[in-house]
Amino acid sequence: MKAVRSVLEYLQGMGVKHVFGIPAGSVNGFFNELYDMPEITPVVTKHEGAAGYMAASYAKYSNQLSVCIGSSGPGGTNLVTGAANAMREHLPVLFLTGAVPVSTMGLNASQELDADRVFKSVTKYSVTVTDSKNLLAEIVKAVEIAISGVPGPVHVAMPIDIQHSPVGEVKIPAPIKRESMTPDLEAIKKAAKEMAERKSGYIFAGQGARNSTEALIELAELLGWPIMVSPQAKGIIRHDHPLFAGIFGFAGSESASTLMNEGDANTLLVVGSSLGETATNNYNANMAQDRFLVQLDFDASVFNRKYEVDVPVLGDIQLSLVFLIEELKALGLTAKPLKPLELAEKEEELEEYSTKNVLLKLQEYLPASTRYTIDIGEFMAYVIHHMKVLDEGTFDINVHFGAMGSGLSAAIGSKFAEPERPTVAITGDGCFFMHGMEILTAKEYNLPILFVVMNNARLGMVYHGHALQFKRVHASFEQEPIDISAMAKAMNIPSYRVDGMGDLNPEILENLMNMNGPAVLEVALVDNNTPPMGDRVKFLSSFGK
Repeated sequence: MKAVRSVLEYLQGMGVKHVFGIPAGSVNGFFNELYDMPEITPVVTKHEGAAGYMAASYAKYSNQLSVCIGSSGPGGTNLVTGAANAMREHLPVLFLTGAVPVSTMGLNASQELDADRVFKSVTKYSVTVTDSKNLLAEIVKAVEIAISGVPGPVHVAMPIDIQHSPVGEVKIPAPIKRESMTPDLEAIKKAAKEMAERKSGYIFAGQGARNSTEALIELAELLGWPIMVSPQAKGIIRHDHPLFAGIFGFAGSESASTLMNEGDANTLLVVGSSLGETATNNYNANMAQDRFLVQLDFDASVFNRKYEVDVPVLGDIQLSLVFLIEELKALGLTAKPLKPLELAEKEEELEEYSTKNVLLKLQEYLPASTRYTIDIGEFMAYVIHHMKVLDEGTFDINVHFGAMGSGLSAAIGSKFAEPERPTVAITGDGCFFMHGMEILTAKEYNLPILFVVMNNARLGMVYHGHALQFKRVHASFEQEPIDISAMAKAMNIPSYRVDGMGDLNPEILENLMNMNGPAVLEVALVDNNTPPMGDRVKFLSSFGK
């Protein structure tokens, strides 16, 4: 048995069904073995960076290990952004790269790269294997590190000769399962006692709570406390829940901002948020001002970063929530009839041809269960601020790391993980020109994804942010308008171009959503309204004075 075959048999045992990446000479041993393993499908992308985003999205929605592969040298460096993205999202992705033969290392071999060191700062573990007898053991070690504790990406570089080397008959290790992180019961008891005695409070949930919606809602209803979520966590709570108070953070809602800044609650329960810049509206001091702060997380490093935490509870979010609920019930708390929060919601004006109105009209016509994977651009602020959550798990917003083009590929990874879920990627022309060719990947694998391209012929978020901060905009931020729908047609991908509100109708969207593959909806629109970016511009404007 070749060393690389043992790796693939182990990954198959771990439940791996897809490998995202691009074949090349330095990983030909890996791909050659896949011929004889139909249980694992190689998803050949157009760019390694996109493969990294797909693998991360697949890990997120399949709740299992994902695998991504690239060549030595440039293939590896192209994967680094995807690894950094997975690291920020705590997603278990095994990044594999080829490497030059061990005998030529240090001799300026073609596409040579010390990938081990390159990946170290953006992964939990990174290694180059120089002995074929160690390859499987290093893969097993890396996988265990990826899924244990705080999940995250790992990297293993496999030299060409190491992959092909025979290792005899090898016993394939049993699949590894993640061990739960049980929270400390004393911390749970202290948190419950303080919360019960203080009575008034708010719950602020981040992306770490994405698999714990039911428990989160039960806790909120038991306490009767309003729930706010970070932009990254949009989608975990339906907008019509009586206790949902909106999104706090970048492009958040006025209702949430008013509560957090002016509300009289004396307790803040943070669930699964690292309290980073976009989640806290630029580290807003009012969040914890004169409030008792309880924070639930599985990552100890998030405690006391910017805000002093009175009771940190370390453990898996789901377990911590369940334990906290039981302890509060033991203290005598019972759920009471819910009175909907009084939130001042503005009437939406849907006549103007604007980014906001196009997005709201799209959502009106598309199924409530549609998952929207959102790219990075001015449209993202409108999505966060205006689109409603009609069903759980329907928004994928990666503003935390903010890689342009990630939303396009996230749609593909998500579709592989949940084929029955209607999926729409909302992107912009800037992101499309970076990773738009991945619509061909969707075509080649017959994935019915609708790619909505907001085409304003400029880098919209940069344009508006620069104009607000410096009162002028460089001419190079704008570009010659390109007919993206025509580009799609040239690739034999169905497309439709929107030039006004009247061009949007249910029939068009239904047709585009029910293809045997992807479709492109181009929205040609230059919107000079200021995006709802919250305090982001104020934060940037504080520099360079």
